[in-house]
Amino acid sequence: DAATFTLGIATVGWLLGVLIGVALALVMLRLRVAKSAMLPWIVLSQTVPLIAIAPLVRRWGAQLTLGPWHWQNWMSVSVISAYLAFFPIAVNTLRGLESPEPAHLDLMRAYSIGWWRTLTHLRVPAAVPYLLSGLRLAAANAVVGAVVAEVSIGLRGGIGRLIVEYAAASGGDPGKPWGPIFGAVALGLVAVGVVALIGA
Repeated sequence: DAATFTLGIATVGWLLGVLIGVALALVMLRLRVAKSAMLPWIVLSQTVPLIAIAPLVRRWGAQLTLGPWHWQNWMSVSVISAYLAFFPIAVNTLRGLESPEPAHLDLMRAYSIGWWRTLTHLRVPAAVPYLLSGLRLAAANAVVGAVVAEVSIGLRGGIGRLIVEYAAASGGDPGKPWGPIFGAVALGLVAVGVVALIGA
């Protein structure tokens, strides 16, 4: 049950990370200035410790309300999960979109083919192998982000919280904390395997 709970949250974070990562890659591809300005910050963003920003995300999210709708704690975990997941997507997608041979790009320009058609007919097909690699890395990162965020904000129901609870009970049963740890490892492998099957 805990693995299913964490996997659901990680999936939401992964999907959000994919959307953000692809959008950033397209912006950086289209505008050289955006690439020079954004790419260093995207890399730098991954050096911030999750355990420090997870409580901040929870606090900021708790202030968001829209009529009867209120921010839930699991949404904060998904945001942290997406924070880790978007990085490999953005970097790998950008690398893939820039991978076509210069001769092929020159041919597109010679035939006066616009940027969007060049993107859809040349750059996107060339980027697929890079994107699939990024999706697998993002799946593993999403699970890691979900587990760490669950521990950090104390969300009940997931593997992260079980790790904390079982660690507290390790005096009587030293092997007990290893159950959710191995569960988290298995969950990461399942997430990467499912993405690999989608790519196949």
